[in-house]
Amino acid sequence: QVQVAESGGGSVQAGGSLRLSCLVSAYAHGFFCMGWFRQVPEKEREGVAAIDMDGHTSYANFVKGRFTISRDYAKNNAYLQMNSLKPEDTAMYFCAAVVCADVSWVLTVRDDTGYWGQGTQVTVSS
Repeated sequence: QVQVAESGGGSVQAGGSLRLSCLVSAYAHGFFCMGWFRQVPEKEREGVAAIDMDGHTSYANFVKGRFTISRDYAKNNAYLQMNSLKPEDTAMYFCAAVVCADVSWVLTVRDDTGYWGQGTQVTVSS
């Protein structure tokens, strides 16, 4: 079983920054694309950013230029650096490890695909 665990959420004022981390089982990290997703109550989960095993990335339009996804194989972590945060970025953020051939496809997966963490809350106040 692949273990995925997010951390780094919190509360920040608009315009601030946060960095989310996603720890993945060491033996599995090199075999999966990694994706970040977010969800607010009563709305569908949406893809935010994804990265494949070679470092190619894909972003949702609403975070382009503000968020950066990266991964560190030595630390078995994927990261989401979030800058210029807006109140509408407030959500529960989830990380997933997904087998993929196309990194942009990762943004469309549902939670019945791949391995998911429990989420970390991000709250942005105005």
